[in-house]
Amino acid sequence: MKKTFLVTVFLLISLSMQSQVLIALLLGKSLNTGKIEFGLDGGVNYASISGMESSSWYRKWNLGFYFDIKMKEQWYFHTGVLVKSELGLDDLEERDLEFLNATIYPYEGEYSQSISYFLVPALARYKFDNHMYAELGPQFGLVYKASIQFNSDIDGISINATEDNRDMLNRFDMGLAAGAGYRLLKGLGWTIGARYYYGFLDVYKDKSGTKNSALFLKLNVPIGLSQEKKDQVKKFKEAKGEKKAAKKEARKEAKEGSQDEIKEDQ
Repeated sequence: MKKTFLVTVFLLISLSMQSQVLIALLLGKSLNTGKIEFGLDGGVNYASISGMESSSWYRKWNLGFYFDIKMKEQWYFHTGVLVKSELGLDDLEERDLEFLNATIYPYEGEYSQSISYFLVPALARYKFDNHMYAELGPQFGLVYKASIQFNSDIDGISINATEDNRDMLNRFDMGLAAGAGYRLLKGLGWTIGARYYYGFLDVYKDKSGTKNSALFLKLNVPIGLSQEKKDQVKKFKEAKGEKKAAKKEARKEAKEGSQDEIKEDQ
């Protein structure tokens, strides 16, 4: 009963995430404060599932949003949700297809396992003075769609078939994630990085040793300016204004000096 309740709550929260992304974008400026940075999290990931015959990486794009919450000095809590994200396995072998009880088509083509997850990281992130960062912590996942996909292209004729197999999978996934990255434009712009994830739970109900793993190549784009960024921009503008005023004053003094020299000559 408790497990069913948790699944229901997590599912309801996750299903509302796509609309929340749009709402969050509209409210992005107000979500950024002196201690919180909000933005979009996107990129591409290369995924695999251990314990299967195939070892081919499954490549897909992902998109979501993130929060960087300042905890103490250079320590941050990094979280958010990848709303559109897929893990899985490419180029399934014959034994994989037998285990999955997949439909075999009488055409040449490739089979892949696609698993759509809501992925939620909960990472401790340390930001260095040189704009690099390192992060480590757990990541949680909830399956909302899974299918075996068949793709064939023979003599210009394309065949794309999808067979649902979500019932074969465990609904939850959990594992450890570690990553590093660099903040562009001296802390005022986007962040690029990479994160590796390894799952601790079996992907399939009836096959032990099937663990998710994925390499995420990431791009974080802040929405609006946090108070910290606003202060930095303000200081930059003030310094620029002071420099401009100093140059103007120097020119004025030089002009007055020239006029004095002319008067003395006369």
